[in-house]
Amino acid sequence: MDFFLQLLPSFIEGLKVTLFFWAVTLVISFLLSLPVTYLRLSKFRIAAYTIRFYIYIMRGTPLLLQLMFFYFGLPYIGITFSRLQAAILAFLFNYTAYFAEILRGGIQSIDSGQKEASTVLGYSNTHTFLYILLPQALKNSIPSFINESLTLLKDTCLIAILGMDELLRYAKIAANTYATGLPFIYVGILYLILNVPIAKGLSFIEKKLNYYK
Repeated sequence: MDFFLQLLPSFIEGLKVTLFFWAVTLVISFLLSLPVTYLRLSKFRIAAYTIRFYIYIMRGTPLLLQLMFFYFGLPYIGITFSRLQAAILAFLFNYTAYFAEILRGGIQSIDSGQKEASTVLGYSNTHTFLYILLPQALKNSIPSFINESLTLLKDTCLIAILGMDELLRYAKIAANTYATGLPFIYVGILYLILNVPIAKGLSFIEKKLNYYK
């Protein structure tokens, strides 16, 4: 316990970075996924195929590779980002694609008759998407969002590849300094503890959105 308390200040600093990336990515990626999903399902083929290609690239390549591309690769064509900027951009591009696919699946699971009815009533595609399809899709997709949010929390450790001081990197430094694997065990326990309030919070939202229970 004394050893853990000795490491606690550095773990807290790493935890701040981990939670920052988790919160920023979760909120902004979700907001960005709304227009991305709308374009993905639109009848404007150029936009739909462009979004489909973007999602294919983001889901088909590892997030670790995307982080390295944004920080180490883009400077070769004259585009340079700081470590923080590159990490945030990589996470946003990656998770926006995943969230958009979750929403797309939620929308396409809704009875097509509702969209046809809104067309007959004269509603625009945008109105139908925002006020008829999206609320139902969000409710249907909450379990998938919970799983993806928990995955995001674990993925934040990948920013260590850019030399950023997140939770796992502090554990690695401590393990090398004291020649023991205990810091990794402590960090693993911290990740497990963090999963509980996140899962409980999102499950609470799911119950609030489920009008039929």
